[in-house]
Amino acid sequence: MEVFNTPNKVIITCNRRLSSYLAQEVEALGFDIVRAFNTGIEVNASINECIRLNLNLRIASQVLYEVKSFRARNADELYKALVTIAWEELLPFDGYFSVTSNVHNETITTPLFANVKVKDAIVDRIKDKKGVRPNTGPELNRAVIHLHWIDDRAEIFLDTSGETLAKHGYRKHPGKAPMLEALATATIMATQWDGQSPFINPMCGSGTLAIEAALMAQKRMPGLQRMNYAFMHFIGYDEEVFFEERRRLKELTNKKNLPNIIASDISNEAIEIAKSNAKTAGVEHLITFEICDFAKTTIPEEQGVIMFNPEYGERLGVHTKLEATYKRIGDFLKQACKGYRGYIFTGNLDLAKKIGLQASRRFEFFSGKLDCRLLQYELYEGSKDKLSESKTSKGADEIPTGSKIHKLIRVQDKK
Repeated sequence: MEVFNTPNKVIITCNRRLSSYLAQEVEALGFDIVRAFNTGIEVNASINECIRLNLNLRIASQVLYEVKSFRARNADELYKALVTIAWEELLPFDGYFSVTSNVHNETITTPLFANVKVKDAIVDRIKDKKGVRPNTGPELNRAVIHLHWIDDRAEIFLDTSGETLAKHGYRKHPGKAPMLEALATATIMATQWDGQSPFINPMCGSGTLAIEAALMAQKRMPGLQRMNYAFMHFIGYDEEVFFEERRRLKELTNKKNLPNIIASDISNEAIEIAKSNAKTAGVEHLITFEICDFAKTTIPEEQGVIMFNPEYGERLGVHTKLEATYKRIGDFLKQACKGYRGYIFTGNLDLAKKIGLQASRRFEFFSGKLDCRLLQYELYEGSKDKLSESKTSKGADEIPTGSKIHKLIRVQDKK
């Protein structure tokens, strides 16, 4: 089975409500989107092309290359279909693989049982052809096989990613309630920040938003942070394809005329964690870190983007204090940030009402299982017309919001 050079169905997964932003990334790489849905998109690609996707995508979770789709009413039919696949041409007989799955079949009470059936079919096939059993286990740092089985429709994929792409590899010290790197990237894309004007992140915590902004401005891709993917452990892998893409990404990295990025936090510990993470990401020199109350954060005079990710107040007994904090954030935006576009990411819309500003746009996200909003505020300096003209003149450099993809997803989700 020559999968490295043979285009086939590829599903690129992501967290809920991120697929419109993922679609922008994939299209920018030159791929045509076959289908979009709430947790991913479909394209046609070879595994060598999946290598490029893995190294370039900031918002994706997994890049899955389809091997076969078939009907299976129960575990026995699943096994019979899988044992016919030439696994000995895909997996080294002396190697290691793991199995993941998404299963909703009335005959299966636990996905782990389905995983075992997949593992047994692969091992039995390779043992029959090669006389040796490959090793299996839960680790995702080598070859990974993924089963998608809904009712009687099953698909088996080579997971070319392994460990999730949504974590970008620099956050050795997560800090308190950190934002997932893929989510941080999507929220920055939603702001239409141009990557050249200032990006200000008060209450920065472990620094994820500021670090992702710096990486985006520098055009530094996540693949430069990682040296192991599942695609490296399938038969046919050519390491030169991987290293050629890494060389290309290094050459594309922008090191000149970078924007003013400022991250502040009142906690000395948080700033130390943020600095450490930024150093690991290779962007510490691009970010000005300040230890201060958010209201004392330096705000450059030119127009830019300022983004807050304050606490949401999920725990009982903290709302009164947070209500005052949210009100102070609103006052700070009004008084000190004129000419900027302000953003607040929150999972508590009741607290958001205390900001005292009318949101011009609301972007829907999830942080884990929590329903969240990114609220946009126009902080006018002078007339609205003047600001509107400024935004129009920058239009060519702005990142699209993907509203068409959003509409497509909503239509499909209703079907």
